[in-house]
Amino acid sequence: MTDPFEGLAEMAPGSVWLVGAGPGDPGLLTLHAVNAIRQADVIVYDALVDAACLKLARRGAVLEYAGKRGGKPSAKQRDISLRLVELARAGNRVLRLKGGDPFVFGRGAEEALALVANEIAFRIVPGITAGIGGLAYAGIPATHRDTNHTVTFLTGHDSGGVVPDRIDWEGVAKGSPVIVMYMAMKHVGPITERLMAAGRPGDEPIAFVCAAATERQVVLETTLARAEDEVSTHGLAPPAVVVLGEVVRLRAGLDWLGALVGRTLVADPLGTGAAVGKDHA
Repeated sequence: MTDPFEGLAEMAPGSVWLVGAGPGDPGLLTLHAVNAIRQADVIVYDALVDAACLKLARRGAVLEYAGKRGGKPSAKQRDISLRLVELARAGNRVLRLKGGDPFVFGRGAEEALALVANEIAFRIVPGITAGIGGLAYAGIPATHRDTNHTVTFLTGHDSGGVVPDRIDWEGVAKGSPVIVMYMAMKHVGPITERLMAAGRPGDEPIAFVCAAATERQVVLETTLARAEDEVSTHGLAPPAVVVLGEVVRLRAGLDWLGALVGRTLVADPLGTGAAVGKDHA
């Protein structure tokens, strides 16, 4: 049987690979990602990297946690970037393992630029971003030709932890049939208010996919007007990816994971209230 890793790149001592681990399920790791995990001397990993992914590390590899979670004590971005430089200069094969894709709201570009400034060799390995893979595990397509030819990805908070002022909320609300939001749970109230003020109807379907593509995955379906109250009522917490638009209604037929393992619904189905499902990836 042919070795699937034969011919793949080798990590050079003194280099850093910035690798996306996908939204959670280790089965969504790319071959390049697994290849890097198996070679690395040091793995600097994020909070959203599933523990099962780290089990693929070789014996003797050093695992360093560098998670950043909103509202909780965490390493400063500058310190993380400098740590990567320090580890590489010590001759290590360094893997920076990040949830989702390193270049989609993941600060991967900032870290890569720090490596460039310090003349450290690096490689980028894309990953499946939660705004696509996480929704797929909830049975929600990011696009469908009968509902949308445009999709917008945005972040719910800026580097200061507040709702980004540089987003043209009115333009997004009016121009994008489907809006996928990262890191939006903390500010769900102000965000939904801005979208409705810009003309999005209060009865438009919205879904919150928490801990996507993991054994802890929970999905809340509700409407834009009820979103803040429902999130509070059901005690949902990040990490979560949020999607607004008619594609949410397609989950009724496309919830493959719920059909596969079973799911217990709480409250009312979409249209009369909210639905909360707990799935196991």
